[in-house]
Amino acid sequence: MSELRRQAAEGRLAVGTTFRLTRTFSPSDVAQFGQITRDYNPVHYEPRWCASKGFARPICHGLLVGSMLCEPGGQWGWLATGMRFRFRRPVYVGDTITCTMTIVEIDERHRARGECVFTNQQGDVVLEAELEGYLPSPEEQQILSVMLSEGDPDNPLARARPRDA
Repeated sequence: MSELRRQAAEGRLAVGTTFRLTRTFSPSDVAQFGQITRDYNPVHYEPRWCASKGFARPICHGLLVGSMLCEPGGQWGWLATGMRFRFRRPVYVGDTITCTMTIVEIDERHRARGECVFTNQQGDVVLEAELEGYLPSPEEQQILSVMLSEGDPDNPLARARPRDA
């Protein structure tokens, strides 16, 4: 069962709550993201183009990397209203990226702000993001609790072993 979903259901999300996840991006990830978004910029596929842009090899789509913040946000039931990304360094296919997301503000209407820092396997910051939105209200927390009691059937992460999550 997703500990993140449980945090939201129990009203344990607070300023300072942090979640960290790590992912290695594969050629298949880039190909699938390109198909979904129809972003076939040669910088993601063509080595000659990459070299002309000063990249050692094809790079991942920036929004593919940025989408890592969807896991904690989705598990928490965060309804995003805005996101800002700052792409600092290229992420190459095969790079391992760690995303650290922290809640930095919550008001009385459950409106929240979060910050994410994405680092590569060398510890270099490759991406920074800020997001805004709404965390679950007390009524929505009750719905999440019921969903959890039912096994959270629409959430594959609820059934994943910890190393698969």
